[in-house]
Amino acid sequence: MTSKSQPAPVAGELGNLGWRGHAALQAAAAGQSVFPLLPGTKRPAIADWENAATTAPDQIIEWWRQRPYNLGVAAGKSGLVVIDLDHGRGETAAEPFTGCRDGREVLAQLAREAGQPAPWATYAVTTPTGGGLHLYFRAPEGSHYRNSAGRLGWHVDVRSHGGYVVAATSTYCGRQYRAQNRQAAAPLPGWLAERLDALAAPPQPAAVPELGPVTAPLPVTIAPGRITNYVQRIVDDELEELGAVAAGHGRRHGARLKAARALGRLVGEPRNGLAQDAARAALLAVAGRHVGVYRSPDGQPKSTTRHEVERDIDDGLAYGRNLARDIGAEITNRTAP
Repeated sequence: MTSKSQPAPVAGELGNLGWRGHAALQAAAAGQSVFPLLPGTKRPAIADWENAATTAPDQIIEWWRQRPYNLGVAAGKSGLVVIDLDHGRGETAAEPFTGCRDGREVLAQLAREAGQPAPWATYAVTTPTGGGLHLYFRAPEGSHYRNSAGRLGWHVDVRSHGGYVVAATSTYCGRQYRAQNRQAAAPLPGWLAERLDALAAPPQPAAVPELGPVTAPLPVTIAPGRITNYVQRIVDDELEELGAVAAGHGRRHGARLKAARALGRLVGEPRNGLAQDAARAALLAVAGRHVGVYRSPDGQPKSTTRHEVERDIDDGLAYGRNLARDIGAEITNRTAP
């Protein structure tokens, strides 16, 4: 990450910035786009934080003169990929991470599987919530990684474009984020970039485009005839509606349940020809775009995890299967004299 040339602020401007204001200027001098978070919180203090994040000293001074804000770094805009390693909270890791106690141990396992050392040799910040760690890496040229939650591994999140991290010197719950390793951010290791590239690849087996209405056919063989066409139209309509739902006030949660229940009703009747695995894959391909950090209508940052999406889909499918819908019978009833 290269430093960006900015006019140096005069000494008189710096007198009442506080140490977080000075930390913000130092981060900006290192090329990090910064913005204020409400004091003692993780919540942005300004609207449209990603576009507003800056390296400009004048704007930074104006912000931190007002209040002792916490310090946020817009990861993607800063050319960073931040690996967020969460503490395990005493939970039990599922396969393939059985035996791991937290995100650090999961990342170490991923490195071993790649035949590489764990990537600790980079700028890092410890979090105040009991063992969390943020590892800062320079993103490869031309990359555009997005946020993900738990997809890289158990208790391993990714912050890049569309995401931010709370920077060192900030406080939360009365405790401080602290720089653990003050060296410059290292380049993202090649093996880790390969894993992130794989996560960014189009979901399989359902070939759903990243944006726009869902038009890809459901990857399942259904018996030919009118039942096939009817079922396919229902599936396409549900997936398109699910893909168009905006975030906020639980709308996506409700939409995931609705779509999963509708497809579950089709799965519940074997004559419909829709397999459980195919329905689940198609739903995940669309709802997977709900994973990550977003801004709610009231301006608050919210997040959705992969686990939450899968839970909604599995719950909806199970509910729908108990209310099976016989498309063949419906067609027969409609065409009967």
